[in-house]
Amino acid sequence: MSRMPLPYNPKILELFKNPKNVGKMEDATVTAVAGNPMCGDMITFYLKINDQDIIEKASFESYGCAANIATSSIVTEMVKGLKLEDAWKISWKSVTEAVGGLPSVKFHCGILAVGALKRAIRKYYRNKGVSPDWLRGGRTFEEKQALEEEDLAKLLTKRMKAAEEKQC
Repeated sequence: MSRMPLPYNPKILELFKNPKNVGKMEDATVTAVAGNPMCGDMITFYLKINDQDIIEKASFESYGCAANIATSSIVTEMVKGLKLEDAWKISWKSVTEAVGGLPSVKFHCGILAVGALKRAIRKYYRNKGVSPDWLRGGRTFEEKQALEEEDLAKLLTKRMKAAEEKQC
């Protein structure tokens, strides 16, 4: 049985081949991780934030597919120079639009990238011991989805270990 290649558009392929802002940031103000090692998509976001809560620099490390790398790359481009409140408003749909669309089976990559961004912003304020009005309330859709993927990965890992132990 052969597999059909995913219909990635030229922008996704370009960002995959030449990602922007890739790599660990040694002087990051905050970092956040999101991902599911079971499906192979892992992202670490690094943000350098100034005293006015403006993102001066953003970078990422990724272990994942073309869509994972492309969406992470575009998020780092989208947030540079933004106040945290404005960066918080970025949605997975706006990321999907910014990369020119994603195959439906890859929507989770945009969700994961935004989930990592929002985790970093939330962590930044938690570390400062403050919570702006716009940040209060429950987790966003992207944060919930990232957590669900991680919980699923933990559950599957646990079940696989149990099955292996049964066979021994």
